[in-house]
This record gives sequence, C-alpha cells and structure tokens, in this order.
Amino acid sequence: MADSFDDLRDLYQEVILDHGRHPRHAKRLETFDSTAKGDNPMCGDRVQVWLKYAPDGTIAQTGFEARGCAISIASADLMAETVRGRSKADTTALFATFREMARTGVCPACDPAMERLASLSGVHEYPSRVKCATLPWHALIAALDGTKETSSE
Repeated sequence: MADSFDDLRDLYQEVILDHGRHPRHAKRLETFDSTAKGDNPMCGDRVQVWLKYAPDGTIAQTGFEARGCAISIASADLMAETVRGRSKADTTALFATFREMARTGVCPACDPAMERLASLSGVHEYPSRVKCATLPWHALIAALDGTKETSSE
C-alpha cells in the first residue's frame, strides 16, 4: 500500500512540474470579455486571467500570465483546462470544492473534473502553498464577478 501511495505522489508531482514548466494555456487572449489580476503578497506570486465567453454564457476560453512557483502556474493551467464549457455558477462551485481539497487534501463531493485537479491536493500538507494553488482561482472568480483585482489574503 505504501508503494502505491508513493507512486501516486510521484505522479502528482510530475503533473505539477509538467504544467508548471510547460503550461498549455499561458497566454493573453487577443479578444476577451473579462480579466482580473491576482497577487499573493506573501510569496510574490502574480497572475492575470482572461476569459472569453461562449454565446450561451459559459466559459469558452481561459488564458493566463503568471509569475510564481510551479504550484501556482500548474494550478492556473489546470484550472484553464477544467473550466472550459462551465457556467459561472458551476465554476464558482468547482472553486469551492477545489479550495476545500487544497486545504484538507480530501474531496468529499468531487465531480469528475476534480480528478484533473487532484494533483494539487498535496498542498494541504504545506499551508503556505495552499495560497499558491488557489490564487489563480481567486483571479478567475474576480474576472467572473467583474472585479479587476484580488489577493490570496
């Protein structure tokens, strides 16, 4: 059992490092409907998120620019993948679930989208890293709400 846990932890670490080093959605969208910046004054992580909405109001595309640690960048990239096609209410609910998972390491009411985000569940062991993982999400919610800036505080 310990070997499978270590294997899972190694896989999660690989996912974070891969998305942290080679983010797929790290770009400013040329046309967008909303944007917001996020700042973590404790560690210096910064992120800006851009959203483009589909005609039905769901998120069609998300782009971001980030300066920060691998956890923050990987979280932004995985977030951008996960929220495509979701409504504002669904995205807000997903963030609440993700934030709980980042804080506790468990996901009691997870939908299938959380599987992709599970690689970030280990941040609960490092409380200062929870803010790194959730910062892009705070910026996303600020963009959805029309707020231009947010903080992880």
